[in-house]
Amino acid sequence: MDVVYLLVGVSLVLGVMVLIHEWGHFIVARMCGVRVDVFSIGFGPRLFGWKKGPTDYRISALPLGGYVRMAGQDLSEIDSGDKPPTGSPDELMSKARWKRALISFAGPLVNLVFPIFLLTGMFAIAGVPFPAYFNAPVRVTQIPPGPDAAGNPLKSGETVLSINGMSTPNWEQAIVALKQVAPGTSAKVEIEDSGTRRTVDVPVQTKLDTSDILGYAPVRPEIDQILPGSPADTAGLHEGDLITAINGAKIEYWEQFQQLVRTSNGQPIALEVSRKGQPVRVTVTPKKGAAEPGDNVYQIGVGLPATSVFKHVSFGESVKLSGAETVDVIGQTVDVVGMLFSGRVSIKQLQGPVGISHMAGQAVRKGPPYVINLMVLISINLGILNLLPIPILDGGNILLLAIEGVLRRDLSLTFKERFVQVGLVFLLVIFAIVMYNDILRRITSHS
Repeated sequence: MDVVYLLVGVSLVLGVMVLIHEWGHFIVARMCGVRVDVFSIGFGPRLFGWKKGPTDYRISALPLGGYVRMAGQDLSEIDSGDKPPTGSPDELMSKARWKRALISFAGPLVNLVFPIFLLTGMFAIAGVPFPAYFNAPVRVTQIPPGPDAAGNPLKSGETVLSINGMSTPNWEQAIVALKQVAPGTSAKVEIEDSGTRRTVDVPVQTKLDTSDILGYAPVRPEIDQILPGSPADTAGLHEGDLITAINGAKIEYWEQFQQLVRTSNGQPIALEVSRKGQPVRVTVTPKKGAAEPGDNVYQIGVGLPATSVFKHVSFGESVKLSGAETVDVIGQTVDVVGMLFSGRVSIKQLQGPVGISHMAGQAVRKGPPYVINLMVLISINLGILNLLPIPILDGGNILLLAIEGVLRRDLSLTFKERFVQVGLVFLLVIFAIVMYNDILRRITSHS
């Protein structure tokens, strides 16, 4: 059954994303009057397909991408084939440079836009997911240590009725009310304790985190996802483990567990977990994760269960929310790419085909929302990475066209061939490193 999940996941996540990317190149090429000879999912020998008009639609042997071969491509391009341009008006090299750049840009652009359609469909049909506890009454939990904790008069177990006069019957309303409180001011919080109501002033000294006022979100510290080869995987943690203590300190909430791991300074931590009702002790050593300069954030590579409920919204609201979500993920992806080039994120942390395939299989096993979220992530990553100005990628081709536009002449075929060769070697080295770490993680995971 796991093999079925894996095959379905790879087809849905990687196959569809590559198809969408190449469709972007294809449709804009056709709009610009360029004849397309081959539309291929995968590289290498043709396995099967069909021909419609001038285009051979095919599935090829190596499922690690795809390509669109346009008539009269520059012979320096890796997927150009062996037919040099003839000067025919329906060939790529006969078109203006801005049209050729637009064709190159279209693939990544579709990858960046496609998530809006995916998420809009999910939001419009199933609703917008949000944490299940958002509908629960607000009862103060354990307040995390910090600059706001000392002046906080709220006590664990008290029920919050309103914040600054805004009724807060559940956590969602409370979070909305707290977002309106400016640092350096205070919030008037009406609470109820054992049938007695009172209003207290809660000072807000720093940039507000909801947990600073109301305590940790009421989410159990149960592990749902473990990254292959991560510290948690190596230490022997399992999906479904419930964290009950860290270094002897009782743990009740996911954010509490997360905070203690992040501030561990990379020191080994002793975890007590409940596994199928049986107590288990595990020692895990967190590793430094992606963070801003000067921050020391440590991780062990686990995720919590998505205990979500769905709220139905209008189609217009679905479009608005999906757009905002897509922009947010694009921003996060650009940040990670920046951290990768600056050295704040190690290349060892990248997931290769093996890791992505495993994630895709897990997503299919868990259900459609997981598959859609992974497709969104993969699509945006494909879009961003293909826009990097690296030879052989779409961004590298756009860079060459821009240089030629500035020079007002074509660069020599020899130069462009060397340019592509450098890019190919660079990507092959990166691919080899990622694959090596990918396989090493799987070996470590199963050892």
